[in-house]
Amino acid sequence: MMIQRTAELKQLEEIYKKSGNTLTLIVANKRIGKEDLIKEFCKDKKTFYYRARNASKELQLDILLKEAEEFVKDEIPVTSFEACFSAIADIKEAGKKTVIVLDEFQHMVKKETDAFNAITALKDGKLSDNEVCVILINSLVSWTNKEMDTVLGNSVSKIDERLALTDATFLEIVRAFPQFNVSECVKTYGVFGGVPKYLSYINPKKSIRDNIIETILSPEGPLFSEAEDLISSELRELSVYDTILSSIARGNEKLNDLYLDTGYSRAKIIVYLKNLASFDIIEKVVSFETGGWDNTKKGVYRIKNHFVSFYFRFIYPNLSKLYVMEPKDFYQEYIAKDLDDYLRPYFVSVCHEYLSLLNRMGKAPIRIKRMGTWVGKEGTIDVVGEDDERNYVVGICNWDKAMLPVSRYEELLKNLELARIQANAIFLFSATSFDKALTQIAKENSNVILVDMKEL
Repeated sequence: MMIQRTAELKQLEEIYKKSGNTLTLIVANKRIGKEDLIKEFCKDKKTFYYRARNASKELQLDILLKEAEEFVKDEIPVTSFEACFSAIADIKEAGKKTVIVLDEFQHMVKKETDAFNAITALKDGKLSDNEVCVILINSLVSWTNKEMDTVLGNSVSKIDERLALTDATFLEIVRAFPQFNVSECVKTYGVFGGVPKYLSYINPKKSIRDNIIETILSPEGPLFSEAEDLISSELRELSVYDTILSSIARGNEKLNDLYLDTGYSRAKIIVYLKNLASFDIIEKVVSFETGGWDNTKKGVYRIKNHFVSFYFRFIYPNLSKLYVMEPKDFYQEYIAKDLDDYLRPYFVSVCHEYLSLLNRMGKAPIRIKRMGTWVGKEGTIDVVGEDDERNYVVGICNWDKAMLPVSRYEELLKNLELARIQANAIFLFSATSFDKALTQIAKENSNVILVDMKEL
Protein backbone atom coordinates (compact mmCIF):
# COMPACT_ATOMS: atom_id res chain seq x y z
CA MET A 1 0.00 0.00 0.00
CA MET A 2 1.43 3.32 -1.08
CA ILE A 3 -0.04 6.74 -0.33
CA GLN A 4 -0.16 8.78 -3.52
CA ARG A 5 1.31 12.20 -2.71
CA THR A 6 -0.11 14.00 -5.71
CA ALA A 7 0.08 17.52 -4.24
CA GLU A 8 3.71 17.17 -3.13
CA LEU A 9 4.74 15.67 -6.47
CA LYS A 10 3.12 18.59 -8.26
CA GLN A 11 5.03 21.05 -6.04
CA LEU A 12 8.34 19.35 -6.74
CA GLU A 13 7.67 19.27 -10.47
CA GLU A 14 6.91 23.01 -10.46
CA ILE A 15 10.19 23.65 -8.61
CA TYR A 16 12.10 21.46 -11.08
CA LYS A 17 10.71 23.38 -14.06
CA LYS A 18 11.85 26.76 -12.74
CA SER A 19 14.76 28.31 -14.57
CA GLY A 20 18.06 28.53 -12.74
CA ASN A 21 19.28 26.62 -9.71
CA THR A 22 16.83 25.71 -6.95
CA LEU A 23 17.36 24.60 -3.36
CA THR A 24 14.49 22.86 -1.56
CA LEU A 25 14.24 21.49 1.97
CA ILE A 26 11.86 18.63 2.73
CA VAL A 27 11.12 17.92 6.38
CA ALA A 28 9.74 14.43 6.94
CA ASN A 29 10.28 11.84 9.63
CA LYS A 30 11.40 8.37 8.62
CA ARG A 31 7.89 6.94 8.92
CA ILE A 32 6.27 9.30 6.47
CA GLY A 33 7.27 7.66 3.18
CA LYS A 34 9.75 10.27 1.91
CA GLU A 35 11.67 7.67 -0.08
CA ASP A 36 8.58 6.72 -2.12
CA LEU A 37 7.97 10.37 -2.94
CA ILE A 38 11.56 10.91 -4.09
CA LYS A 39 11.59 7.71 -6.18
CA GLU A 40 8.42 8.83 -7.94
CA PHE A 41 9.72 12.37 -8.51
CA CYS A 42 13.12 11.26 -9.81
CA LYS A 43 11.75 8.89 -12.45
CA ASP A 44 13.20 9.81 -15.86
CA LYS A 45 15.40 12.53 -14.33
CA LYS A 46 19.19 12.64 -14.16
CA THR A 47 19.53 12.14 -10.40
CA PHE A 48 22.32 11.79 -7.88
CA TYR A 49 20.92 10.40 -4.62
CA TYR A 50 23.03 10.35 -1.48
CA ARG A 51 21.86 9.16 1.92
CA ALA A 52 24.04 10.80 4.54
CA ARG A 53 25.44 8.67 7.34
CA ASN A 54 25.74 9.48 11.01
CA ALA A 55 29.50 9.92 10.71
CA SER A 56 32.40 12.31 11.16
CA LYS A 57 32.92 14.96 8.50
CA GLU A 58 35.95 13.07 7.20
CA LEU A 59 34.12 9.75 6.80
CA GLN A 60 31.07 11.48 5.37
CA LEU A 61 33.19 13.18 2.74
CA ASP A 62 35.03 9.95 1.95
CA ILE A 63 31.78 8.07 1.32
CA LEU A 64 30.27 10.95 -0.67
CA LEU A 65 33.41 11.14 -2.82
CA LYS A 66 33.25 7.44 -3.63
CA GLU A 67 29.57 7.60 -4.60
CA ALA A 68 30.10 10.80 -6.61
CA GLU A 69 32.92 9.11 -8.58
CA GLU A 70 30.58 6.20 -9.34
CA PHE A 71 28.01 8.69 -10.62
CA VAL A 72 30.38 10.68 -12.83
CA LYS A 73 32.31 7.53 -13.83
CA ASP A 74 35.60 9.31 -13.26
CA GLU A 75 38.07 10.15 -10.53
CA ILE A 76 37.55 13.37 -8.60
CA PRO A 77 41.09 14.60 -7.85
CA VAL A 78 40.23 16.99 -5.01
CA THR A 79 38.69 15.68 -1.79
CA SER A 80 36.15 18.33 -0.85
CA PHE A 81 32.39 18.83 -0.82
CA GLU A 82 32.78 21.54 -3.45
CA ALA A 83 34.66 19.21 -5.78
CA CYS A 84 32.05 16.46 -5.37
CA PHE A 85 29.07 18.70 -6.08
CA SER A 86 30.86 20.44 -8.94
CA ALA A 87 31.64 17.12 -10.63
CA ILE A 88 28.06 15.88 -10.16
CA ALA A 89 26.53 19.07 -11.58
CA ASP A 90 28.84 18.98 -14.61
CA ILE A 91 27.28 15.67 -15.72
CA LYS A 92 24.41 16.97 -17.83
CA GLU A 93 21.88 15.01 -19.83
CA ALA A 94 20.51 16.83 -22.86
CA GLY A 95 17.34 18.76 -22.06
CA LYS A 96 17.30 17.71 -18.41
CA LYS A 97 18.28 19.51 -15.25
CA THR A 98 20.39 17.46 -12.85
CA VAL A 99 18.69 16.58 -9.56
CA ILE A 100 20.84 16.22 -6.44
CA VAL A 101 19.06 14.61 -3.47
CA LEU A 102 20.80 14.64 -0.08
CA ASP A 103 18.69 12.48 2.20
CA GLU A 104 19.14 12.54 6.00
CA PHE A 105 20.98 15.80 5.37
CA GLN A 106 21.01 16.69 9.06
CA HIS A 107 23.89 14.23 9.49
CA MET A 108 26.00 16.44 7.24
CA VAL A 109 25.32 19.76 8.98
CA LYS A 110 24.54 19.21 12.67
CA LYS A 111 28.17 19.71 13.68
CA GLU A 112 29.84 21.12 10.57
CA THR A 113 28.54 23.55 7.96
CA ASP A 114 31.08 22.78 5.22
CA ALA A 115 28.62 20.65 3.26
CA PHE A 116 25.91 23.32 3.37
CA ASN A 117 28.41 26.02 2.36
CA ALA A 118 29.27 23.91 -0.67
CA ILE A 119 25.60 23.46 -1.52
CA THR A 120 24.94 27.21 -1.36
CA ALA A 121 27.98 27.84 -3.55
CA LEU A 122 26.52 25.37 -6.06
CA LYS A 123 23.15 27.07 -5.84
CA ASP A 124 24.80 30.46 -6.51
CA GLY A 125 26.36 29.10 -9.70
CA LYS A 126 29.93 29.15 -8.39
CA LEU A 127 30.67 25.44 -8.90
CA SER A 128 29.06 24.68 -12.27
CA ASP A 129 27.46 26.40 -15.24
CA ASN A 130 24.77 23.71 -15.45
CA GLU A 131 21.38 24.13 -13.80
CA VAL A 132 20.69 21.91 -10.79
CA CYS A 133 17.68 21.09 -8.61
CA VAL A 134 18.99 20.37 -5.11
CA ILE A 135 16.70 18.67 -2.59
CA LEU A 136 17.72 18.38 1.05
CA ILE A 137 15.71 15.98 3.23
CA ASN A 138 15.81 16.16 7.02
CA SER A 139 14.12 13.49 9.14
CA LEU A 140 14.95 15.02 12.53
CA VAL A 141 11.77 17.09 12.67
CA SER A 142 12.33 18.62 16.10
CA TRP A 143 15.96 19.60 15.38
CA THR A 144 15.03 21.06 12.00
CA ASN A 145 12.20 23.15 13.42
CA LYS A 146 14.08 24.39 16.49
CA GLU A 147 17.81 24.48 15.77
CA MET A 148 18.70 24.16 12.10
CA ASP A 149 18.32 27.82 11.14
CA THR A 150 20.58 28.89 14.00
CA VAL A 151 23.23 26.30 13.07
CA LEU A 152 23.28 27.26 9.38
CA GLY A 153 23.18 31.00 10.03
CA ASN A 154 22.42 33.58 7.34
CA SER A 155 23.09 31.09 4.55
CA VAL A 156 19.79 29.36 5.40
CA SER A 157 18.10 32.12 3.37
CA LYS A 158 19.44 30.38 0.25
CA ILE A 159 16.74 27.70 0.67
CA ASP A 160 13.99 28.60 -1.82
CA GLU A 161 11.23 26.28 -0.64
CA ARG A 162 10.43 24.30 2.51
CA LEU A 163 8.04 21.38 2.24
CA ALA A 164 6.79 19.51 5.29
CA LEU A 165 5.49 16.04 4.48
CA THR A 166 2.42 15.46 6.60
CA ASP A 167 0.37 12.38 7.34
CA ALA A 168 -2.07 11.10 4.75
CA THR A 169 -5.53 12.63 4.81
CA PHE A 170 -8.68 10.64 5.47
CA LEU A 171 -9.54 10.80 1.77
CA GLU A 172 -6.15 9.30 0.90
CA ILE A 173 -6.78 6.48 3.38
CA VAL A 174 -10.16 5.79 1.76
CA ARG A 175 -8.45 5.60 -1.63
CA ALA A 176 -5.68 3.36 -0.27
CA PHE A 177 -8.12 0.85 1.25
CA PRO A 178 -11.02 0.39 -1.19
CA GLN A 179 -11.89 -2.88 0.59
CA PHE A 180 -12.87 -0.97 3.77
CA ASN A 181 -16.20 0.73 4.32
CA VAL A 182 -16.18 4.30 5.63
CA SER A 183 -16.54 3.16 9.26
CA GLU A 184 -13.45 0.94 8.99
CA CYS A 185 -11.56 3.81 7.37
CA VAL A 186 -12.47 6.11 10.28
CA LYS A 187 -11.16 3.47 12.70
CA THR A 188 -7.97 3.12 10.65
CA TYR A 189 -7.52 6.89 10.66
CA GLY A 190 -8.13 7.21 14.40
CA VAL A 191 -5.79 4.40 15.45
CA PHE A 192 -2.98 4.34 12.87
CA GLY A 193 -3.25 7.94 11.70
CA GLY A 194 -2.07 8.77 8.21
CA VAL A 195 1.49 7.52 8.67
CA PRO A 196 2.41 5.52 5.54
CA LYS A 197 4.72 3.16 7.43
CA TYR A 198 1.98 2.19 9.86
CA LEU A 199 -0.63 1.88 7.12
CA SER A 200 1.67 -0.45 5.19
CA TYR A 201 1.29 -3.05 7.95
CA ILE A 202 -2.51 -3.18 7.67
CA ASN A 203 -4.04 -6.26 6.08
CA PRO A 204 -7.14 -4.99 4.22
CA LYS A 205 -8.61 -8.48 4.23
CA LYS A 206 -8.90 -8.36 8.02
CA SER A 207 -10.93 -6.19 10.39
CA ILE A 208 -9.39 -3.24 12.19
CA ARG A 209 -9.82 -5.20 15.42
CA ASP A 210 -7.64 -8.01 14.04
CA ASN A 211 -5.11 -5.53 12.62
CA ILE A 212 -4.77 -3.83 16.03
CA ILE A 213 -4.29 -7.20 17.72
CA GLU A 214 -1.70 -8.43 15.23
CA THR A 215 0.33 -5.29 14.58
CA ILE A 216 0.13 -3.37 17.89
CA LEU A 217 -0.77 -5.75 20.72
CA SER A 218 1.19 -8.85 19.72
CA PRO A 219 4.83 -8.87 20.98
CA GLU A 220 5.98 -9.90 17.51
CA GLY A 221 3.88 -7.19 15.87
CA PRO A 222 5.78 -4.47 13.95
CA LEU A 223 4.19 -1.67 16.02
CA PHE A 224 4.38 -3.27 19.46
CA SER A 225 6.96 -0.78 20.81
CA GLU A 226 6.52 1.90 18.15
CA ALA A 227 5.08 4.68 20.32
CA GLU A 228 8.03 4.66 22.71
CA ASP A 229 10.49 4.25 19.82
CA LEU A 230 9.00 7.26 18.06
CA ILE A 231 9.17 9.57 21.09
CA SER A 232 12.69 8.49 22.07
CA SER A 233 13.98 8.88 18.49
CA GLU A 234 14.38 12.64 18.98
CA LEU A 235 13.51 13.41 22.59
CA ARG A 236 15.41 12.58 25.78
CA GLU A 237 14.10 12.15 29.33
CA LEU A 238 11.40 9.77 28.19
CA SER A 239 9.99 9.48 31.71
CA VAL A 240 9.01 13.16 31.73
CA TYR A 241 7.45 13.08 28.27
CA ASP A 242 5.55 9.88 29.04
CA THR A 243 4.24 11.35 32.30
CA ILE A 244 2.94 14.45 30.52
CA LEU A 245 1.43 12.49 27.62
CA SER A 246 -0.22 10.05 30.00
CA SER A 247 -1.73 12.96 31.90
CA ILE A 248 -3.08 14.56 28.72
CA ALA A 249 -4.55 11.22 27.64
CA ARG A 250 -6.43 11.05 30.96
CA GLY A 251 -8.08 14.38 30.23
CA ASN A 252 -5.71 16.90 31.84
CA GLU A 253 -5.57 19.27 28.90
CA LYS A 254 -4.89 22.62 30.57
CA LEU A 255 -1.52 23.76 31.88
CA ASN A 256 -2.78 24.06 35.44
CA ASP A 257 -4.34 20.58 35.29
CA LEU A 258 -1.01 19.16 34.12
CA TYR A 259 0.78 21.01 36.91
CA LEU A 260 -1.55 19.59 39.57
CA ASP A 261 -1.49 16.07 38.13
CA THR A 262 2.23 15.63 37.36
CA GLY A 263 3.83 17.68 40.12
CA TYR A 264 6.21 19.28 37.62
CA SER A 265 6.61 23.05 37.68
CA ARG A 266 4.65 25.04 35.13
CA ALA A 267 7.90 26.30 33.61
CA LYS A 268 9.18 22.75 33.12
CA ILE A 269 5.89 21.57 31.63
CA ILE A 270 5.89 24.44 29.13
CA VAL A 271 9.39 23.55 27.93
CA TYR A 272 8.49 19.90 27.44
CA LEU A 273 5.20 20.75 25.75
CA LYS A 274 7.09 22.96 23.28
CA ASN A 275 9.46 20.09 22.52
CA LEU A 276 6.55 17.71 21.95
CA ALA A 277 4.86 20.28 19.72
CA SER A 278 8.02 20.81 17.64
CA PHE A 279 8.03 17.05 17.06
CA ASP A 280 4.34 17.09 16.03
CA ILE A 281 3.32 14.90 18.95
CA ILE A 282 0.99 17.40 20.62
CA GLU A 283 -0.76 20.63 19.65
CA LYS A 284 -2.35 23.51 21.47
CA VAL A 285 -5.97 23.72 20.42
CA VAL A 286 -7.55 27.16 20.54
CA SER A 287 -11.28 27.58 20.16
CA PHE A 288 -12.52 29.10 16.90
CA GLU A 289 -12.74 32.82 17.61
CA THR A 290 -16.21 34.32 17.35
CA GLY A 291 -18.07 37.12 19.11
CA GLY A 292 -18.81 34.84 22.06
CA TRP A 293 -15.33 34.93 23.57
CA ASP A 294 -16.66 35.24 27.14
CA ASN A 295 -18.27 31.81 26.81
CA THR A 296 -15.21 30.17 25.27
CA LYS A 297 -12.62 27.89 26.83
CA LYS A 298 -9.02 29.03 26.54
CA GLY A 299 -6.41 26.88 24.78
CA VAL A 300 -6.02 23.22 25.70
CA TYR A 301 -3.34 20.66 24.84
CA ARG A 302 -4.19 17.57 22.82
CA ILE A 303 -2.12 14.66 21.53
CA LYS A 304 -1.88 15.35 17.81
CA ASN A 305 -0.27 12.08 16.71
CA HIS A 306 -3.10 9.56 16.39
CA PHE A 307 -0.99 6.49 17.09
CA VAL A 308 0.62 8.04 20.18
CA SER A 309 -2.82 9.11 21.39
CA PHE A 310 -4.14 5.55 21.00
CA TYR A 311 -1.12 4.16 22.86
CA PHE A 312 -1.46 6.47 25.86
CA ARG A 313 -5.22 6.06 26.01
CA PHE A 314 -5.33 2.26 25.98
CA ILE A 315 -1.91 0.62 26.28
CA TYR A 316 0.34 2.72 28.53
CA PRO A 317 -1.97 2.59 31.60
CA ASN A 318 -2.47 -1.17 31.14
CA LEU A 319 1.02 -2.14 30.02
CA SER A 320 1.54 -4.81 32.68
CA LYS A 321 -1.61 -6.61 31.56
CA LEU A 322 -0.45 -6.54 27.95
CA TYR A 323 2.57 -8.66 28.84
CA VAL A 324 0.59 -11.36 30.65
CA MET A 325 -2.64 -11.52 28.63
CA GLU A 326 -3.38 -12.86 25.19
CA PRO A 327 -3.53 -9.91 22.74
CA LYS A 328 -7.14 -10.67 21.75
CA ASP A 329 -8.19 -10.81 25.43
CA PHE A 330 -6.41 -7.51 26.11
CA TYR A 331 -8.27 -5.90 23.21
CA GLN A 332 -11.61 -7.14 24.50
CA GLU A 333 -10.94 -6.09 28.09
CA TYR A 334 -9.22 -2.73 27.70
CA ILE A 335 -9.98 -1.38 24.21
CA ALA A 336 -13.25 -2.64 22.73
CA LYS A 337 -15.69 -0.94 25.11
CA ASP A 338 -14.09 2.52 24.89
CA LEU A 339 -12.89 2.57 21.28
CA ASP A 340 -15.91 4.44 19.94
CA ASP A 341 -15.50 7.12 22.61
CA TYR A 342 -11.86 7.47 21.60
CA LEU A 343 -12.74 7.72 17.90
CA ARG A 344 -15.29 10.50 18.33
CA PRO A 345 -12.86 13.45 17.77
CA TYR A 346 -11.37 11.71 14.74
CA PHE A 347 -14.81 11.47 13.17
CA VAL A 348 -15.07 15.22 13.74
CA SER A 349 -11.78 15.61 11.82
CA VAL A 350 -13.25 13.55 8.99
CA CYS A 351 -16.27 15.87 8.87
CA HIS A 352 -13.93 18.88 8.72
CA GLU A 353 -12.14 17.29 5.79
CA TYR A 354 -15.45 16.57 4.04
CA LEU A 355 -16.51 20.21 4.30
CA SER A 356 -13.06 21.39 3.17
CA LEU A 357 -13.37 19.17 0.10
CA LEU A 358 -16.81 20.61 -0.68
CA ASN A 359 -15.29 24.07 -0.34
CA ARG A 360 -12.44 23.29 -2.76
CA MET A 361 -14.99 21.96 -5.24
CA GLY A 362 -17.03 25.15 -4.92
CA LYS A 363 -20.01 23.27 -3.47
CA ALA A 364 -19.99 24.66 0.08
CA PRO A 365 -22.74 27.16 1.02
CA ILE A 366 -20.08 29.87 1.50
CA ARG A 367 -16.45 30.32 0.39
CA ILE A 368 -14.82 29.09 3.59
CA LYS A 369 -11.55 30.82 4.50
CA ARG A 370 -11.16 29.60 8.12
CA MET A 371 -12.37 26.47 9.83
CA GLY A 372 -12.15 25.09 13.35
CA THR A 373 -14.10 23.98 16.43
CA TRP A 374 -15.79 26.29 18.89
CA VAL A 375 -15.06 25.03 22.42
CA GLY A 376 -17.38 26.66 24.91
CA LYS A 377 -17.43 26.52 28.67
CA GLU A 378 -20.70 24.62 28.51
CA GLY A 379 -20.78 23.07 25.04
CA THR A 380 -19.02 22.55 21.72
CA ILE A 381 -19.74 23.29 18.08
CA ASP A 382 -17.77 20.58 16.24
CA VAL A 383 -17.43 22.41 12.94
CA VAL A 384 -17.32 26.16 12.33
CA GLY A 385 -16.46 27.62 8.94
CA GLU A 386 -16.25 31.34 8.16
CA ASP A 387 -15.79 33.41 5.00
CA ASP A 388 -14.28 36.88 4.63
CA GLU A 389 -17.62 38.55 5.32
CA ARG A 390 -18.25 36.71 8.60
CA ASN A 391 -20.83 34.33 7.15
CA TYR A 392 -20.81 30.95 8.87
CA VAL A 393 -21.47 27.27 8.28
CA VAL A 394 -21.58 25.05 11.34
CA GLY A 395 -21.93 21.37 12.08
CA ILE A 396 -22.23 18.71 14.77
CA CYS A 397 -20.99 15.14 14.44
CA ASN A 398 -22.44 11.89 15.79
CA TRP A 399 -20.13 8.89 15.72
CA ASP A 400 -21.23 6.43 18.39
CA LYS A 401 -24.90 7.05 19.23
CA ALA A 402 -27.57 4.86 17.65
CA MET A 403 -28.88 7.97 15.93
CA LEU A 404 -28.31 11.71 16.01
CA PRO A 405 -31.11 12.94 18.30
CA VAL A 406 -33.03 16.15 17.85
CA SER A 407 -31.80 17.19 21.31
CA ARG A 408 -28.26 17.59 19.87
CA TYR A 409 -29.65 19.95 17.26
CA GLU A 410 -31.44 21.96 19.94
CA GLU A 411 -28.22 22.06 21.97
CA LEU A 412 -26.40 23.33 18.88
CA LEU A 413 -28.86 26.21 18.52
CA LYS A 414 -28.16 27.24 22.13
CA ASN A 415 -24.41 27.06 21.56
CA LEU A 416 -24.78 29.23 18.47
CA GLU A 417 -26.28 31.92 20.68
CA LEU A 418 -23.41 31.62 23.17
CA ALA A 419 -20.88 31.80 20.33
CA ARG A 420 -22.82 34.70 18.78
CA ILE A 421 -23.01 32.95 15.44
CA GLN A 422 -25.78 33.24 12.88
CA ALA A 423 -25.30 30.23 10.63
CA ASN A 424 -26.03 30.32 6.89
CA ALA A 425 -26.07 26.52 6.88
CA ILE A 426 -26.09 23.76 9.49
CA PHE A 427 -24.50 20.38 8.70
CA LEU A 428 -25.61 17.41 10.78
CA PHE A 429 -23.14 14.54 10.37
CA SER A 430 -24.00 11.05 11.59
CA ALA A 431 -22.14 7.78 11.27
CA THR A 432 -25.40 5.99 12.10
CA SER A 433 -28.82 7.54 11.39
CA PHE A 434 -30.97 10.56 12.20
CA ASP A 435 -33.91 11.16 14.49
CA LYS A 436 -37.13 11.34 12.43
CA ALA A 437 -37.69 14.84 13.80
CA LEU A 438 -34.35 15.92 12.33
CA THR A 439 -35.26 14.42 8.96
CA GLN A 440 -38.44 16.47 9.01
CA ILE A 441 -36.56 19.66 10.01
CA ALA A 442 -34.15 19.15 7.09
CA LYS A 443 -37.11 18.72 4.69
CA GLU A 444 -38.64 21.98 5.87
CA ASN A 445 -35.39 23.98 6.07
CA SER A 446 -32.96 23.85 3.14
CA ASN A 447 -30.22 25.32 5.34
CA VAL A 448 -30.15 22.15 7.47
CA ILE A 449 -28.13 19.49 5.64
CA LEU A 450 -27.96 15.84 6.72
CA VAL A 451 -24.76 13.93 5.90
CA ASP A 452 -24.55 10.18 6.59
CA MET A 453 -21.78 7.62 6.08
CA LYS A 454 -22.91 6.90 2.55
CA GLU A 455 -22.46 10.56 1.62
CA LEU A 456 -19.07 10.66 3.37
